[in-house]
Amino acid sequence: MAYEVEKTDEEWRAELTPEEYQVLRQAGTERAFTGEYTDTETTGVYRCKACQAKLFESDTKFHSGCGWPSFYQPISDTIEYLEDSSHGMKRVEVRCANCGSHLGHVFPDGYGTPTGDRYCINSISLTLEPADTPSA
Repeated sequence: MAYEVEKTDEEWRAELTPEEYQVLRQAGTERAFTGEYTDTETTGVYRCKACQAKLFESDTKFHSGCGWPSFYQPISDTIEYLEDSSHGMKRVEVRCANCGSHLGHVFPDGYGTPTGDRYCINSISLTLEPADTPSA
């Protein structure tokens, strides 16, 4: 798929830390309960760490207890969905629709949320723009 933001592997490696590259560009996963945004309750917008595309609003974030930031709904048309059968599981991978970076997975177990979905997202894949900070 062609993305609005396309860079060579060398460009991604130069812009991202090794840990960010491993998750965003190689579909890795950070360890549970270690991410910066797991328990954050700051009001604002979560953006893709790789390209800064807006992905999630903080009012769709909820505490799922899974160890990663959880959201029940992305901002419209910001997420790409791919079937993922790695690690002996059948899951749906979510990527940034703007640059193709791996964000995490979506599961149909967001009980008590308006959509019933749980977007389980790696903190390292995100940046948070607090609501009281002007947009660039």
